[in-house]
Amino acid sequence: MTAGAGADAAPVRVLIVDDDALVRAGLSMILGGAPDVRVVGEASDGAEVPAAVEAYAPDVVLMDIRMPRVDGLTATEALRAAPRSPEVLVLTTFDADEQVLRALRAGAAGFLLKDTPPAEIVQAIRRVAAGEAALSPAVTRKLITHVTATAPAGVGQDPRRERALRLLDGLSEREREVAVALGQGRSNAEIAAELFMSVATVKAYVSRLLAKLDLNNRVQVALLVHDAGLV
Repeated sequence: MTAGAGADAAPVRVLIVDDDALVRAGLSMILGGAPDVRVVGEASDGAEVPAAVEAYAPDVVLMDIRMPRVDGLTATEALRAAPRSPEVLVLTTFDADEQVLRALRAGAAGFLLKDTPPAEIVQAIRRVAAGEAALSPAVTRKLITHVTATAPAGVGQDPRRERALRLLDGLSEREREVAVALGQGRSNAEIAAELFMSVATVKAYVSRLLAKLDLNNRVQVALLVHDAGLV
C-alpha cells in the first residue's frame, strides 16, 4: 500500500504490534506527533494481527519479533503471503541476527531497532509507505556481511545461491543493473542518477522486477542479489 507525506495526502495508517504495553504507548506518542502518520490500532501478540489488519486496514505494521504466543516472524510470513497486505517494519533489539534476515526474506520492508531516534522511526514509516526500503546503506552492508558469513561454503553446496542466479539470469541487462543497485541499498533517486534514468522509470523497473521475480518488495530483491554474490 502506498501513501504520501504531502499536506493534502491521506495520513499513513499504522498498526503497532508489541507485547509490551509501555513500548506500544511510547510508539503511539512518537507517531502522534507526526501530522502525516496516524496510529489506527494496536495488538499485543502476533495471533491478533490478522483480525487487527482486517479491522484497521493499516498501510504499515510495526511488528515486534519476540512475542509469547505467535512471534512477529510467523505473523509477518502469514501476513505477507496474503494478497494486498500492508507493509511490515520489524521491531528488534538486534540489528543483523538470523531472525531479522528471516523477516526480511518473508517480505518485511525493513527493520527498526527499539532505541531508534523518534524522527528516524517516523521517516522509516514514510519511506516504507512510499514503496522505499527502510534499510540504510550501512545496514544493508551489515546484512550482506551476515548473509556471507552464514552461507554454506562452496557454490555447488548452496541451493539459495543457485536459485538466486537462476532467477536473475532471466532479467534483461538493464533490469539486472537496477537489481544490483537495490542490493547496494540505493534509493530510487540514487539509482536514477547512477543509471541516467528518471525516478519514474526506476519505479517502473522496480515494479517489473517484483513481478518477474515474484517478490513482495525491494528488500527481497536486494537479498536475492546478495545470495547470488553480485554485491
